[in-house]
Amino acid sequence: MASQTLPSQPDSAPVAGVARLSAKAATFTESVIRDMTRLAVAHGAVNLAQGFPDFACPVELKEAAKAAIDADDNQYAITWGAPAFRAAVAAKVARAYPGWTVDPDSEICVTCGATEAMIATMLGLVDPGDEVILFEPFYENYGPDAILSGAQPRLVSLRAPDWTFDEAELRAAFSDRTRAIVVNTPHNPTGKMFTRAELDLIAELCQRHDVLVITDEIYEHIQYLGHGGHVPPATVPGLEDRTVTVNALSKTYAVTGWRVGWTIAPAALTAGIRKTHDFLTVGAAAPLQAAGVAAMGLPASYYTGLADAYRARRDLLCDALAEVGFGVSRPDGAYYVMCDTRALDPAGDDVAFAKRLVSEIGVATVPGSSFFADPADGRHIIRFAFPKRHETLLEAASRLRKLA
Repeated sequence: MASQTLPSQPDSAPVAGVARLSAKAATFTESVIRDMTRLAVAHGAVNLAQGFPDFACPVELKEAAKAAIDADDNQYAITWGAPAFRAAVAAKVARAYPGWTVDPDSEICVTCGATEAMIATMLGLVDPGDEVILFEPFYENYGPDAILSGAQPRLVSLRAPDWTFDEAELRAAFSDRTRAIVVNTPHNPTGKMFTRAELDLIAELCQRHDVLVITDEIYEHIQYLGHGGHVPPATVPGLEDRTVTVNALSKTYAVTGWRVGWTIAPAALTAGIRKTHDFLTVGAAAPLQAAGVAAMGLPASYYTGLADAYRARRDLLCDALAEVGFGVSRPDGAYYVMCDTRALDPAGDDVAFAKRLVSEIGVATVPGSSFFADPADGRHIIRFAFPKRHETLLEAASRLRKLA
């Protein structure tokens, strides 16, 4: 199958007059994931749609944030991040991945979450007319980010059940118009972990075509393959000088509402990201960056425990889903599971099925079509998120048994 591009025209005619949207904004919808959360609230459903924990963050972070506020650390931090936090990020990277050295003064930009980190990177480093390669299914922000930067997304398929890609298809996606490729590992929504061999292939192609890698690694410590299971692209030979790593406190430390993220990239690339970030948001919250210093200082045992706890959650939910009749692709990383719904929804209307789960069963999910350029490709798929207490997952499992 040849690589594809997302449509560059809106599905409906533009609105005339003062209410007219920009041509860019007319090409995509609001977030389906966040919309499902609103439906969950309206119906009192267990929210397994949006990926946020329903349990507490580490106490060290809360104490550090409160101490920073009490110390009146409430004004602007340096635009691209408080020096102490940037130093802490660089030190944590060095501990986690020996041999990867980051200069906190020139190679880090602190942002308002990974979401802003991604769009600041796109706007700062990608030009109109460029192409950006995305693996599909993809997290729903990536396509709009590319479009807002004026680029054309080009799609390469990840194929169930193990979510591998075809080498020939990936090679065909690269051209003299390719500016960047987005790699998300561990991957949302599939849970795929990109292997070293896959990253070596990407490195070969990026060097040949002089292409950037923008890698979203927000789930780096939520993976089930053990030590070395996650390979940061920036550590792969050939990608060291052409990779922008996107990360955040949100998922690893259970503080999705804090919106503190960062990029790591060579100084020349970071300069473009910093300038763009400055005019998008000025800076991330100062007291929460101070709390980020505490997060970066947590011991290695924290990350081992984190992975173990999420493995137990994964297994609880996946076993329950399989029992009900979903086709389950057990993830190797992140905290989502993609399910085939053919046995339960033979009509293949993922949106209607997801809405029925909310209103009749009381469990919110995300329809699979939101992760594909062509909604038909996701019509037999829904995604569940499992960053929840065991009690929450058991309640969801109990409600889902009504489908059996």
